[in-house]
Amino acid sequence: MDLIVPGPLLAQIDTPDDLRKLPIEQLPQVAAELRQFIIDDVSIYGGHFGASLGVVELTVALHWALNTPDDQLVWDVGHQAYGHKILTGRREQFHTNRKYGGLSGFPKRSESEYDAFGVGHSSTSISATLGMAIASRLKGEMHRRHVAVIGDGAMTAGLAFEALNHAGVSGANMLVILNDNNMSIDPNVGALKEYLTDITTSKTWNRMRDDVWNLLGKMPYPKAQRKMAAKIEATLKGMVSGSANLFEALGMRYFGPIDGHHVIKLAETIKDLAQIPGPKLLHIKTVKGKGYELAEKDQTLWHAPGTFDKITGIINKKHSPVPEPPKYQDVFGLSIIELAEMNPKIMGITPAMPSGCSLKYMMEQMPDRALDVGIAEQHAVTLSAGLATQGMKVFCNIYSSFMQRGYDMVIHDVAIQKLPVIFCLDRGGLVGDDGPTHHGAFDLAFMRCIPNMVVSAPMNESELRNLMYTAQLEETEVPFCIRYPRGQGVMPQWKTPFEKIEVGTGRRIRSGEEIAILSIGHPGNFAEAACKLLESEGLHPALYDLRFVKPLDENLLHEIAARFSKIITVEDGSVMGGFGSAVLEFFAAHHYSPEVRMLGIPDRFVEHGKPEELQHECGFDAAGICAAVRDMWGLVPVEPLPVKRQSSNGNMLN
Repeated sequence: MDLIVPGPLLAQIDTPDDLRKLPIEQLPQVAAELRQFIIDDVSIYGGHFGASLGVVELTVALHWALNTPDDQLVWDVGHQAYGHKILTGRREQFHTNRKYGGLSGFPKRSESEYDAFGVGHSSTSISATLGMAIASRLKGEMHRRHVAVIGDGAMTAGLAFEALNHAGVSGANMLVILNDNNMSIDPNVGALKEYLTDITTSKTWNRMRDDVWNLLGKMPYPKAQRKMAAKIEATLKGMVSGSANLFEALGMRYFGPIDGHHVIKLAETIKDLAQIPGPKLLHIKTVKGKGYELAEKDQTLWHAPGTFDKITGIINKKHSPVPEPPKYQDVFGLSIIELAEMNPKIMGITPAMPSGCSLKYMMEQMPDRALDVGIAEQHAVTLSAGLATQGMKVFCNIYSSFMQRGYDMVIHDVAIQKLPVIFCLDRGGLVGDDGPTHHGAFDLAFMRCIPNMVVSAPMNESELRNLMYTAQLEETEVPFCIRYPRGQGVMPQWKTPFEKIEVGTGRRIRSGEEIAILSIGHPGNFAEAACKLLESEGLHPALYDLRFVKPLDENLLHEIAARFSKIITVEDGSVMGGFGSAVLEFFAAHHYSPEVRMLGIPDRFVEHGKPEELQHECGFDAAGICAAVRDMWGLVPVEPLPVKRQSSNGNMLN
């Protein structure tokens, strides 16, 4: 293990109390050492990069100016919280960040008292902080301060505006810091982005405001003088800038924008604002990737680049002498272009993930037919529904875990109206290092219970292409869900001709005896590998790829139930209500009573780690399937699953 050596000041900071002992003049050095520590660590161990570099100065200023953890600090999303973790007692453990059994990649309440709220999805910080502030007021804890740090990308989500709308009339003592870097993962889009850019051009207003505020601070009775000035402020803003009123129209006192990389100015400002009661918003301008030139220039690439050479900037990539399978995301992104060239009604929609889901290729070639709507999953779904009413065939691509945010719209706006929106749910199943906030564990369960919905999952790249082709056909006039995992498939030669798949039909992969393995989606490849391993032991289970969770292939299931007394279902999804449950419901409805073993994600939140580590822990990788087959055959008992392991906070995970 490479040892990351902190700078001399950073080495003395084990908690924010140590930081607060330093004079303000030393904060720039602390920030410089913290930035270098992050660069050193992420270059070797990987992780999210640009976002944390962009808020180094803000992180130092916040923990110096506030009395954390008594004062509560909430980071939106959490990609930017590496500096926060390093300053709050986790520097020595930080090399385990996002590793199996190590620190979480996001703030997590069970990990540290300094993590006031667990995050991972965007736009939750203002609501959570407002709740904390209201609770403190009710408990008489008026000394406590409450701060939410939210990026301009996360601010585009409806939840953030709902929270601002409430905060502005709540009277709650809270501060929202808007970290404006014009980026989320991809560049920001929409009117709010243009609005924030316009505010930052109002140099006349901001220079005048700073001069007056500083002058009043030097006069007798500065608080009274500043209170008087605040009453005049709104009128003056209208004279200088026609668009600096949005947040104040929502009842938030607006300050800024100020340089988010001037750590002393930030610290002084935060200390001053902490003395002003009521809801406030501080607008700071930062650069994502600040302090690492390559990350500043290509902010999307360096959001989470993996390991790299910090001197040359060369990102370490796996090289193979033979062609490797593509990522499922790229198969989607390239296949939709092929389909769109064949069908002029096809459009693509994504909420702020054009690079992650690979819709970027279509956006480059067909910019009028592929849209990034920003972090707004609910809008993405209902926009797709509106397009579908006019005959468009919309591929709405949303990560599985983010689809949870648009669930009401799927039911109310798509399924009830039986509109043929095609939901491509990327990152279905256990996604790995990002952990429980990002695992796509529940989509098979929550989609299959919706009337009118087709729910499918491809076993490989060719099946993904064929499901996409089938979903856009004119006769497929129903909502259609296709879910697939993060990462590589299994077919180096993946670009197969399109073929229609009859909705609700599965296929037999292997004939066998005594035991039948029924799989859905990519885990069918784990089952196929298990069958090959079991052959050497003289065991020959049959293998069926069902392809559809809804509608199930009832003809195939009748055949299976008639031939096999032992069934194993395999899915990379929740066993509660998922594919295995659907199979059991079919057997019960038709009075079959085979012995059934369901393999998949258990009824708990699975922590972070490499996908293969988590699949093994949950018992549905090839080894787990082999163990289940042997056990059902009465040979070797299955090892207890899931395996207990220790989390980063020392608790045992069941």
